[in-house]
Amino acid sequence: MKSINSPIALNNLNHWFGSGEARFQALHDINLEIEQGKLTVLMGPSGSGKTTLLTIMGCLRETQDGSARLLGTELKGASDKVKTLLRRRLGFIFQAHNLHESLTAQQNVRMGLDVHGQGEKNAYDLAAEHVLGLVGLADRISYLPSNLSGGQKQRVAIARAVVGNPDVIFADEPTAALDKESGLAVVKMLKRMAAARGTTTVMVTHDNRILEMVDRIITLEDGRVVGDIRQNAA
Repeated sequence: MKSINSPIALNNLNHWFGSGEARFQALHDINLEIEQGKLTVLMGPSGSGKTTLLTIMGCLRETQDGSARLLGTELKGASDKVKTLLRRRLGFIFQAHNLHESLTAQQNVRMGLDVHGQGEKNAYDLAAEHVLGLVGLADRISYLPSNLSGGQKQRVAIARAVVGNPDVIFADEPTAALDKESGLAVVKMLKRMAAARGTTTVMVTHDNRILEMVDRIITLEDGRVVGDIRQNAA
């Protein structure tokens, strides 16, 4: 189990877009701590700041004002080198699956291990095959993305994000392209990782079908936290 109790801590976080008269505030005074080993979802209407907040936490967007700590490291003012090292400890799942069209499903997933640089390289293919089996694609490991459905591509992207055993997984609508059964299977896998490895997941979602399985629901509206519900307490 990983040992960071609050892998993400945000204090008085604000964020703006644009400049001059077009400048607007996307996040207002966000104060949150995300617990280790929990599956936390961010919900809210379009434009509420969910993805902006997710990308700041994942050090994909600059921290402008306030404090954002990720895995014990302050992101505001952090160097590119520090942020690159941090990203190697993270897994990312985006709405666009971002697969390499010239690589098979197994090769795409293997890239997650190449990035993390963990384990023996001759075991990478076996690890990729194993995780593809967990997301129901054991019979598709040699398929190119062009021969996969949209939902299957998303499952490959999910496998790629988790194969390196990241400390934190950031997911933007990971179940949107999946049917209910596949979506629930993905959430169950993330929950198993949390229980076995202490992996923390932060997920943006509009998928009400999975909410009963998550540990915490944070609701944003107009860039402000307006709801924070913890559930499924042990």
